[in-house]
Amino acid sequence: MSTPFTVLIPARYASRRLPGKPLADLKGKPMIVRVAEVARAAGARRVVVATDDGRIADAVESFNFEACITSTHHASGTDRIAQAAAMLQLEAGEVVVNLQGDEPLMPPPVVAQVAARLAEAGSAMASACEKLRAGDVDNLHVVKVVMSEVKSAGCALDFTRRATPAMRRYIKTGAAEEGDGFRTYHRHLGLYAYRAAYLGVFTSLEPPPEEQAQKLEQLRALHNGDTIAMAAASTPCGGGVDTPEQLEQARRMFTAAEAK
Repeated sequence: MSTPFTVLIPARYASRRLPGKPLADLKGKPMIVRVAEVARAAGARRVVVATDDGRIADAVESFNFEACITSTHHASGTDRIAQAAAMLQLEAGEVVVNLQGDEPLMPPPVVAQVAARLAEAGSAMASACEKLRAGDVDNLHVVKVVMSEVKSAGCALDFTRRATPAMRRYIKTGAAEEGDGFRTYHRHLGLYAYRAAYLGVFTSLEPPPEEQAQKLEQLRALHNGDTIAMAAASTPCGGGVDTPEQLEQARRMFTAAEAK
């Protein structure tokens, strides 16, 4: 039996590298609408875009998706969807998937997979990952997740932007060494599931130094002793859109997909 879930999509108009990117055209539709279509195709029973800008809300609603206007002062997407969950009066136990507004290439099955992983694990959070490619090891824009294969198998131990010597060894040999605690290393995908009640808990916690240093808010959950269950993506995932170059790549991929 599939897990019922709601998808909340945080989207703000301002962006340092790509201003107005939620409204960027992707083969005739705004990017934010393409992301909402991913959520709908994943089987979400409700899809809501949480935004700080009326232009984004208007675009979303013109394609028959739901939008809610949130504060312009949120520090993160999680803060934004926490406000949206409260505004929408979601039940405490509702499974909420946070699908970033710049992920139009996220495969719908992976969205559903993260929701199911949360329900299965009974953890505070769930997220997704895929195999770490050698070329991504030293890329600071690619977040790496360290997982244990022994204790709390399939749960995150750490997230990092910088590669460790053990990580490079793992990529080179294809296997973790016994002295490394049977850990495995993967590329983290910016996709999360939580119970609606946990969103309020999470956003009330102080960001720890490690979160502030790396700009990785998931470290807040680990710092406070909460568990993040990981799902290995069932299909290869495209990257997010954060630069003009990535936007052009996404446009090419949509054009190629529609030509098939």
